[in-house]
Amino acid sequence: MRKTLKATLFYVLCTLIVVLWMVPFVVAFFTAFKTMDEIFMLRNFWSPPKTWTFENFKVAWIEGRMGRYFINTTIVTAVSVAGTLFLSSLSAYALAWYEFKLRTVILMIFVSGMLIPFQMLLIPVYRFSVVTGLYDTLIGVILFHIAFQLGFCTFFLRNFMATIPSSLFDAARIDGAGAFKIYSKIIMPLVKPAVAALSILEFTWIWNDYLWSLILLQSDAKKTVTIGLTTLQGQWITSWNIIAAGALLAATVPVIVFLVFQRYFIQGLTLGSIKG
Repeated sequence: MRKTLKATLFYVLCTLIVVLWMVPFVVAFFTAFKTMDEIFMLRNFWSPPKTWTFENFKVAWIEGRMGRYFINTTIVTAVSVAGTLFLSSLSAYALAWYEFKLRTVILMIFVSGMLIPFQMLLIPVYRFSVVTGLYDTLIGVILFHIAFQLGFCTFFLRNFMATIPSSLFDAARIDGAGAFKIYSKIIMPLVKPAVAALSILEFTWIWNDYLWSLILLQSDAKKTVTIGLTTLQGQWITSWNIIAAGALLAATVPVIVFLVFQRYFIQGLTLGSIKG
């Protein structure tokens, strides 16, 4: 009886949290398919549209230039995630399997870099990007994303790689395998679930980034989706349906990516939790 009561309370609480979490999404979803006349006349944000229209998405995509912002964000996110995972996997491999001086110090530097608030680095990053010519370029945003995500990814992957039995590493070296071959043929296939989970996290964080895009980008043609939504709010400040449509468009890609790869995400997070 006691277990049943606890389970009931747990599911009721989880249901309430999910409902509260979905309230803004439901309101935005209904608003995105309504006309402004319906919004102003009825003043009911909770009801479904009487007439469903996709015109708001068309306006946000074409006139609001969300299509251009999507291309920019896709380039920045794809290159940043690929570069971060490649470099962090190499550094994690070295820190997990090789004995050398200052290994612990280097690992602590990676960890300490995760503890610095990004807000403290805004002015130095901005000045550095201007001096080096990286300001208002997509490559500049990509490089800074890679730099700031490298510490967390290295720490994350290094902990997974350290759990791999050393006998595999030793056997490969005895068979004549080089360092990079061991990395690509043995280590990376074994930590694939962890890499998949990390790639989903990184994709979501970088796609939804607002801070660095705001600081490092100025030209409208190079803005990302999050900055584009700000522009959309300024241009259609009273057109709530268009703003809601743009927000739904911006959220579509991360949601699809997570739904498609959630199996790998859960597998990566639970890797090593159960020992055979």
